[in-house]
Amino acid sequence: MPRVKSNVARLKRKKQVMKAARGAFGGRSKLWKAAKETVERGWVYAYRDRKNKKREFRRLWIVRINAAAHQNALNYNAFMNGLRKAGIEVDRKMLADIAVRDPAAFTALADQAKKALAAA
Repeated sequence: MPRVKSNVARLKRKKQVMKAARGAFGGRSKLWKAAKETVERGWVYAYRDRKNKKREFRRLWIVRINAAAHQNALNYNAFMNGLRKAGIEVDRKMLADIAVRDPAAFTALADQAKKALAAA
């Protein structure tokens, strides 16, 4: 069986890591071991924080919806329950955007939610 040299593949991997380490300080961008550790740690953080970003945005949307619902004499829970009973399917991202940009439309949604809660 012939001997396999990993030169091309190894250098390609090394080049990718060194390119990713370019913004690091000092030896972390120049020395192989330090650069590799830095980049791998960065990739771990990036993977973790892509998940956390979704959580944080959902929390932000809920806070905004709750604040706008309180201005219409409802809390978040009652507002969302009323929308569900009224058959209005709008996701939290859109509700938060409506709450910030178009308070009149949000008030109309809150009124629909109140009617659905009263009917149930």
